[in-house]
Amino acid sequence: MNRYIHELPDWPKFNWDQKALADLLITVRHRQGRLIGRMGSLGFSLRAEAILQTLTLDVLKSSEIEGEILSKDQVRSSIARRLGMDIGALAPADRNVESVVDMMLDATQKFAKPLTETRLFGWHASLFPTGYSSLSKIKAGVWRDGPMQVISGDYGRERIHFEAPAAKKLKKEMSAFLKWFESADSTDPVLRAGIAHLWFVTIHPFEDGNGRIARAIADMALARSEQSPQRFYSMSSQIRQERKAYYYMLEKTQKETLDITDWLGWFLTCLDHAFESTETILIDVFRKARFWEMHSQTPINDRQRSILNKLLDGFEGKLTSSKWAKLAKCSQDTALRDILDLVERGILLKDPAGGRSTSYSLARDSNDDKK
Repeated sequence: MNRYIHELPDWPKFNWDQKALADLLITVRHRQGRLIGRMGSLGFSLRAEAILQTLTLDVLKSSEIEGEILSKDQVRSSIARRLGMDIGALAPADRNVESVVDMMLDATQKFAKPLTETRLFGWHASLFPTGYSSLSKIKAGVWRDGPMQVISGDYGRERIHFEAPAAKKLKKEMSAFLKWFESADSTDPVLRAGIAHLWFVTIHPFEDGNGRIARAIADMALARSEQSPQRFYSMSSQIRQERKAYYYMLEKTQKETLDITDWLGWFLTCLDHAFESTETILIDVFRKARFWEMHSQTPINDRQRSILNKLLDGFEGKLTSSKWAKLAKCSQDTALRDILDLVERGILLKDPAGGRSTSYSLARDSNDDKK
């Protein structure tokens, strides 16, 4: 008796109930079109800010799904540098951050470029530049040469969630996948993104990094569905929010039949939620634009502008004079003068909470904007 879909005789001939998905697909495609139209009407700077926020979220959350926490400032700086955006002082990025950003931007900014074995090897090698995944040495930039199981639980009480195709089948499996990915058929491009994600994860061709690469491939397919490198929503961020359902649906689908209607229904619903979440990104982008428009005539030095942008982008933790000095690379006295100047202008407020270190927040954070 076959356990997994890749062991079924008709693999990989997926099928689905088009009528069952029709209404949801129409809704998703309509929202996708409206979002692209709305973003296209924005000015260049606002659109660029929205793209930067979206790509930053995508990189952060795709890594977070796998348990890897990256620095938001480093990711943002790395993306801005590659896109030629001026966001003030750029935080130096670690090698692992640069590598993940390289892969994500290659997938989305060069979506029309064919997806090949060589390109996938490059992505994988960029994810593991040292040849290590945590403390384990892996072979980067090549298909795995051993078995692959997804396991959870303590030693001796492990639970096998999934077992991928044998290593000897990988060349044939990946050849079929890549041929399909670059072919044209009547399948809606958004559905192709969902199929590509599932198909690649099922093959699990690498020792590690399969989830991140699968999500990059889905993003690439979605960019093709829009014929645009500009990203205004983050599927990875939404998957992170729905991570339990994501893993449940993947495991469930692997153990059923080649009818993937339920998986595609979940994928479309998750994508629809990602469009909804974009509204939050837009609110932040518009808020930042209004802030700088309101203070366009206010004399603000470069240090102040840099730190204010960090606050507007969602600075984590409390802002103190010592943190200001560290971020702005200035003395404690200079930091305090910068802060008190902004307090006097009503741009910063002294936080009411006491303690050893006085902290400050943007004035708008004291009202309805802070929820």
